[in-house]
Amino acid sequence: MNTQKPGLDTFSESDIRSFEPEMKIGLLATVNPDGLPHLTLISSLRANSPTTMTWGQFTEGMSKQFIRQNPRTGFLIMSLNKEVWRGKATFTGTCRSGPDYDFYNNQPMFRYNSYFGIHTVYNMDLAEHTGREELPMGRIILGAVQGMAAAALSRRGTTKPVLNAFTRGMLDKPGNLKFLAVVEDDGYPYIIPVLQAHSAGSDRILFPLTAYGDELRGLKPSPAAFFSMSLSMEDVALRGEFLGFRRVGGIKCGEIRVNWVYNSMPPVPGQVYPPVEIQQVTDFNV
Repeated sequence: MNTQKPGLDTFSESDIRSFEPEMKIGLLATVNPDGLPHLTLISSLRANSPTTMTWGQFTEGMSKQFIRQNPRTGFLIMSLNKEVWRGKATFTGTCRSGPDYDFYNNQPMFRYNSYFGIHTVYNMDLAEHTGREELPMGRIILGAVQGMAAAALSRRGTTKPVLNAFTRGMLDKPGNLKFLAVVEDDGYPYIIPVLQAHSAGSDRILFPLTAYGDELRGLKPSPAAFFSMSLSMEDVALRGEFLGFRRVGGIKCGEIRVNWVYNSMPPVPGQVYPPVEIQQVTDFNV
C-alpha cells in the first residue's frame, strides 16, 4: 500500500520558519511492536535544519517507547493558517543537553512552568515530505455534511461499548480535527487528514472521500490508527481495522471498525478500551 504522492527531501527556509510557533498542531505516527500504527500529539515538533527534525518530551506515553523500538515515523504539522506539511522521518537518537534542549526550555510554555519542562529531545532525519498544502476547507465542509448523513443512515450497534459518549463527541463535534494513519509498504506510517469523518454506531467510523480522495482511494484493508482532537487540546487516540469502502445513501465512504481506544492526555495517559483489569498491589517494594 502506498498512498503518498511524490515527496520532497528537504525543508525550505520558509518551511522551517513556519514550524517555529508554539501554537501549532504537531502529530507523530509511530509503529508498535506488533506492526500497528499509533498517533500522538507532539506540539513541539519542528525542523531544525533542511534535513533534520526535533521534538521535546515532557510527559510519558507509548510513542516514546515505540520510536525506540522502530525508528520509522510519520509526521504532520498544521499551522494556525490551516497550512499542512506531512511526511516521514527516521528517529536517530535523543539528547538531554545542547542547543535544541536549551531552545525548547527557553520557550515561554516551559521556561515559566513551575511543574515540568522538556527533559529529553528526540532527533529525526527527514525522509520525505509533501511540501506546504492548504486544507481544502470547501471539500472538508461538504464531506462533513456527507459524513453526518452517511453515519445517520449506517448506525449499527454492538454489544461492546468501544466508543463511549466522550469519544463519540470528539469524533462528531464540528470543527474538531481528525486524522488517519496507516503503515505503508516501506514500513513508514503515513498520516492523512480526515476532518470529514463521523462515528457510525458504537464501534465504527465513516469518512467520505471528498477531501484527500486521491490518497484515501489508495488505502487497502489494513490496521489503521485514528486521532481526534479539539482546539481546546482535548484528544483521543483510536486504532482498528480499515475495512475498505462502501456506499451509504449513494455516498462512497471508507469504514474503520474500532477495537482500541487510548487516552493520550496528561496527566495520566492510559488505555480506555478494552478495559484494563485493575490488579491488586501485593508487592510494595517495587
